[in-house]
Amino acid sequence: MFEIIKAGGWVMLPIILCSIAAVGIVVERFWSLQRLRIIPPNLVDQVWQWAKSGVLDGKRIQALRLGSPLGRILAAGLVNLKHDRMVMKEGIEEVGRHVAHDLGKHLNTLGSIAAVSPLLGLLGTVYGMITMFAAVNQHGSGNPQALAGGIGQALITTAAGLTVAIPALLFHRYLRSRVDSLVIEMEQEAIKMVEILHGERERDGVATDVDVVPARPVVPPSPAKPAPVRPEPQTVEDRAKRVRRPAPRTTPPA
Repeated sequence: MFEIIKAGGWVMLPIILCSIAAVGIVVERFWSLQRLRIIPPNLVDQVWQWAKSGVLDGKRIQALRLGSPLGRILAAGLVNLKHDRMVMKEGIEEVGRHVAHDLGKHLNTLGSIAAVSPLLGLLGTVYGMITMFAAVNQHGSGNPQALAGGIGQALITTAAGLTVAIPALLFHRYLRSRVDSLVIEMEQEAIKMVEILHGERERDGVATDVDVVPARPVVPPSPAKPAPVRPEPQTVEDRAKRVRRPAPRTTPPA
């Protein structure tokens, strides 16, 4: 491995430094962007219980601010709890921008490494080609060992630059999308807290003190009455037959 790095020339040094920085940033961001560290579960319910019990004081707000990034956003709204919901949302949005910036820390550096590493490999390729043509000018084209050094340097630096750039680009895209999803979820939690504290929304899955109207008993429908049978309409011939029908004969007494 050391021989390969040595054959790559001085351009391998910044490529190695970029790889070390990329690995450190990825490991640190994966540790820092854990969901349980950013958005503790049931934090909004805990704040609502404090507010309902009347124990939401400055010490609890300060502990909430230092506990997690979501707690920092919620504390910015709780400081303005006595004001209307618009003032609370303005405070939450202001602190939320700072929290989003902190969550994306070092990601721009990781993106820069992903963009610069191939250029460093290309620089090593150009420098290797220059070395190769200088050897041809000095020793002629009949000495393959003089050409091998420049060609090897060009290929090694190109491969090293791509090896650093491809994983760095993939992790940069993934971590950026993870930050965006966490920011959106924190925004939803903060809005839910504001609406719950101002009585504009109920807690999910928790019954409130609102009077429940009993349901009316279901009355089965009464059976439908049979429709009256209408006589079939009679034609003129039927009426004539009824008129012409002879009266029954009566036998005289003997």
